[in-house]
Formats: sequence, C-alpha cells, structure tokens
Amino acid sequence: MTRLSRFALRAASLLGLWAALLVAGPALPAPVRAALVPLPAYALVLLGCYSLASVGIGLATFGDCPDAAKELATQIGEARRDLASKGFSL
Repeated sequence: MTRLSRFALRAASLLGLWAALLVAGPALPAPVRAALVPLPAYALVLLGCYSLASVGIGLATFGDCPDAAKELATQIGEARRDLASKGFSL
C-alpha cells in the first residue's frame, strides 16, 4: 500500500467519522456541535503547518556533499578544456 493510498484511506475514515457525528447532531450538545462543524478547516490548517514545518526541517538539516562537489568541479574542468580545444574561449 502506497503512502498516498494510506493517506486517502485515513482521510476518508476521518471524514466519514466527522460526517457521522455531524448527522447525529441533534443528539449532541450545542458546544460540541459548534466545535465539530469547523473541524475540517482546522485539520486543513494543521496539515499546512505540518507541511511547512517538514520542509523547513528538511532545509535546515540538508547535508553537504563534498564528493559530489569535487566530481562536479572535475566535470566543469573537463567541459572547459573540451570547449577550449574546439575554439571556444571562456
């Protein structure tokens, strides 16, 4: 099962639970019903906050790759020599 299908299954389950509680609304006290109605909007805001936090943490902990930097510098040098041998000046 992929992450997307797991997420979709969990979201559908939570949405179904929310809808079932909303349909049973007359049996619920007024403060509970008032808190239940905007719950999907709160969940969407929390998902956005989580997404921003994970991107920020990923950027903050992004590691350097010294081996890749050396390899790239070597390839740039080879490309410059190749271009110079073909008459291009840099």
